[in-house]
Amino acid sequence: MTPPPRILLVDDEADLLDLMELALARMGLDTDRAASVAEARARLENARYDLCLTDMRLGDGEGLAVIEAASALPAPVPVAVITAFGNAGNAVAALKAGAFDYLAKPVALDQLRALVKSALKVPAASAHDAGAGVLIGESEAMREIRARIGKLARTQAPVHISGESGSGKELAARLIHSQGSRADRAFVAVNCGAIPETLMESEFFGYRKGAFTGADSEREGYFQAASGGTLFLDEVADLPLSMQVKLLRALQEKRVRRLGGTAEEAVDVRIISATHQNLGALVEAGRFRQDLYYRLNVIDLLMPGLRDRRQDILPLARAILDRMGAHDARLDSEAERALMGYAFPGNVRELENILERALALCDKHRIGAADLNLAPAVPAASPAPGSPYPLQDYLDQVERAAILGALEQTHHNKTAAARVLGISFRSLRYRLERLGID
Repeated sequence: MTPPPRILLVDDEADLLDLMELALARMGLDTDRAASVAEARARLENARYDLCLTDMRLGDGEGLAVIEAASALPAPVPVAVITAFGNAGNAVAALKAGAFDYLAKPVALDQLRALVKSALKVPAASAHDAGAGVLIGESEAMREIRARIGKLARTQAPVHISGESGSGKELAARLIHSQGSRADRAFVAVNCGAIPETLMESEFFGYRKGAFTGADSEREGYFQAASGGTLFLDEVADLPLSMQVKLLRALQEKRVRRLGGTAEEAVDVRIISATHQNLGALVEAGRFRQDLYYRLNVIDLLMPGLRDRRQDILPLARAILDRMGAHDARLDSEAERALMGYAFPGNVRELENILERALALCDKHRIGAADLNLAPAVPAASPAPGSPYPLQDYLDQVERAAILGALEQTHHNKTAAARVLGISFRSLRYRLERLGID
């Protein structure tokens, strides 16, 4: 039976420790407590934790020291900090130091529970990053990518990473950051396609108290949180034109104005952007500003698809199985041939999903071709000779077949199907409506 997640609570206020301990116990979580930086360091060194919650002000130091100790462990522990209400400076300092998130005092239990639920997903992501902390593979394409990343890490120029969904664009961005001079500062990743348009300005630039209904305190934005470090704009092609204008000004002036504010403040960030779409084509279509395109695409990096580096498939599969803890699992010869012959439209992310599913289906950790449950190639619809129907109808048939194939492959999980197809969820939803697919 898997033991429950274990949380380390660090605070010198016994009443607050009691309150958090009770709230987390009701969530089925185990807790330990520490009242000082020294005690927290000792516990982190001698036990394994899934999350650490620490106050920013402790009797013998600051929460930043706890973050540093947790980050230096062989298996880093995610840390969330508790800071005095309205003390945005401490919160930003903690985020820059690598904190997962922060809570303001007095601690609201609903916010505490939401933060913990979210933070407990971090170990899986950290394990993923640890397993993929280097770009696995000895293909010529991977050797060239690693060499180019080493060069890009030595510059401060904006980098645009292109490539299909699941090809490792964010991993490449993190490697550029971790190998560069900003490695000790924050890496802030933003999925531009996941932010509602009405909230974009406040999320990117922050806001002043009273800027809008519900803004009862001041808040930092992504630019402030990443100041001194790297701001990674994932799926940057999904930014609406109105936000593209504001982003361009921020990049040009290196200053941002919070929503509801009058004064601009300087920010120092390195911008790395990425998208699976063709930005040049979007510029020609009028959907992406040319001036912003040139500002972002100072240096480009193209991540190859997995089918373009087939010799890396089996080493990647082995590494993924090890990362999943399936050290005894083995692919039989038929499974290996099946993987080597598969097109992988979803690239490395799809390979991970395939192997995770196969582990659940296989017998005695021996994975066969049937356990992989690979989707058959979706044949492109082809019109009969002399067919009179228009080109658009033919293209709709091809698109419909591809979407239905992806939905079947992902058991009708639309988010996963969008990844397999290499499009955003928003784009998939639009196409489903246009084609009348329920």
